[in-house]
Amino acid sequence: MSINLDNNFEELYEKLTKRWLTISDVVEEFGFSKSSQAKMRMAKSSSTIPFSKINGKYIRYDRILLDKWIEEHQVQGN
Repeated sequence: MSINLDNNFEELYEKLTKRWLTISDVVEEFGFSKSSQAKMRMAKSSSTIPFSKINGKYIRYDRILLDKWIEEHQVQGN
């Protein structure tokens, strides 16, 4: 069994450098289900997840804003 490191590296690099994420990307990388994302997009509070809507149809998340949003919603334990 041989592993093609070049292809694996390219896939990993693309994931690490990809700025605009799709709904499926967020499911895979952050574990937020599609339905949870929809609820967080509709929230009318600080829990509204930051997103962009392109042509009124395509949802995209900016990785930088998403990381910042997650950091802002940390809960400190006792």
